Amino acid sequence: MTSSQPHSTGLDKKTSAILSYALGWLTGIVFLFLGKHDPDVKFHAAQSIIFFGAVSITNIALTIIGSLLGALGILFTLAGLALTVFTLVIWIMAMIQANNAAGARTELPVVGKLTAPYADRLATSVA
Repeated sequence: MTSSQPHSTGLDKKTSAILSYALGWLTGIVFLFLGKHDPDVKFHAAQSIIFFGAVSITNIALTIIGSLLGALGILFTLAGLALTVFTLVIWIMAMIQANNAAGARTELPVVGKLTAPYADRLATSVA
């Protein structure tokens, strides 16, 4: 299937790959199932789920721990802020990479090596 052919969503491969990151793990889940005929779109979707899911869980943990520590909680708040900035940078880079590669499979910068094996497994497990 070429990048100009629409998928089951009616979107081309490039647009589907970019939108896999648009709302983090939420659009990742959507495109994991809707992009089922293109392994590259499924890879982007799975990578989005893994990365943004891990960030969400980490942010929740930082918030809970920070709220329990009183004055020391400011350190966890600052760590959460740093994680948010890091996530924003990765989010923008992921969409730019998906655009530049015309939807072809690309690993996220920094975290791609860690998430790629799991993204592959997740992408191939959804029929």
